[in-house]
Amino acid sequence: MGCRAAVVDVDWRPLARARVPEGIEGVAKLHEALAEHAEEPEEVIIGIETDRGLLVGALVAAGYRVFAINPLSVDRYRDRHTSSGAKSDPGDAKVLADIVRTDRHNHRPVAGDGELAEGIKLLARTHQSFIWERQRHVNRLRSALREFYPAALMAFGTELASPDAIAVLELAPTPELGRRLPRSKIAAALRRAGRQRNVDARASKIHQGLRSEQLRASAGLERTYGVITSSLVGLIAGLNVQITGLEQDLHGAFEQHPDAEIILSLPGLGSTLGARVLGEFGDDPTRYRDARARRNYAGTVSVAREPVPR
Repeated sequence: MGCRAAVVDVDWRPLARARVPEGIEGVAKLHEALAEHAEEPEEVIIGIETDRGLLVGALVAAGYRVFAINPLSVDRYRDRHTSSGAKSDPGDAKVLADIVRTDRHNHRPVAGDGELAEGIKLLARTHQSFIWERQRHVNRLRSALREFYPAALMAFGTELASPDAIAVLELAPTPELGRRLPRSKIAAALRRAGRQRNVDARASKIHQGLRSEQLRASAGLERTYGVITSSLVGLIAGLNVQITGLEQDLHGAFEQHPDAEIILSLPGLGSTLGARVLGEFGDDPTRYRDARARRNYAGTVSVAREPVPR
């Protein structure tokens, strides 16, 4: 494992090519290759397809000017050199070198964000990816319930990831178990899941939904779908626990940051969204030239458009 490196000068003369292995050995090899052609670290301009990771951190710490190039942009630049669409590591290394040689003014250098901001970014991105992963499992669960257990959809609607739905479906993953589940057990499950208000009313509504008349699948299919439902409910329940824990860690880290008070003063931003904003924008004061540059990065700057002729 590792990556390809292509070293060129300002006139596009190739100076060196190498495969850079992972870890300290790879970084040392890259330093040696660059030291033969540059006297000072700031003379070296590096293009790479990521803005995070141990390698990127080592390159920034060494004093190189590092530009993180979006892989989609690399694809577009690759089309300038070849029409085949073929991708190769040596070819991509040449493309990245060409981008930072001629077009680096159109790309952002990797910012020197603080350690706390980097940690907040990692937590925020992981928290968001877990939410997306949970939604994928919820979609699968909804699809399965639609096939054999529509009464559960009637009982819980769009709240299949809620503690109420998880607690009841753990007890009754099939229509037969749902119909036999007494109201008292539903209420007890809701209390164990953390519900404190309107327990009896909510239990009655769920009980009525689970006992509603619906089309039924065969007994064999019900058992099979019941296994699938139990598995998906277990995955969603586990993700709920992890998401809650990550959210607490995220809020704790964000509230320690000196910029948190400013970000939270913006309308509509709480600790979770505020942490995502801080993580994506960073806290390096030199990253953006002015407010318009920040709006450009966010994609919110106004763009003048010519009217379409009729």
